[in-house]
Amino acid sequence: MSLSAASVPVLPRGVRLHEDKVRGGWVLLAPERALSLDSIGLAILTEIDGRRSLGEISEDLAARYEAPAAAILSDCIDYLGALCDRRILEAAP
Repeated sequence: MSLSAASVPVLPRGVRLHEDKVRGGWVLLAPERALSLDSIGLAILTEIDGRRSLGEISEDLAARYEAPAAAILSDCIDYLGALCDRRILEAAP
């Protein structure tokens, strides 16, 4: 799936963010899978609400971290695209 700034990402049924209090971090839980998240992945995934587009999410992240919006959008597309390829994330065009 090809993502763009207009894509609206959503975590599908059965996929959720979970705080791993034992190991002291966050994981993305999917059926029969668990992915450890770094601070960048967590920042991106916590912004996904199923209503806002990837462009809106990247603009918010760019403002929060004082980074170029185009670079943030590119990074979000790469990161979330990899999750889409693994069927851990869905996006409406």
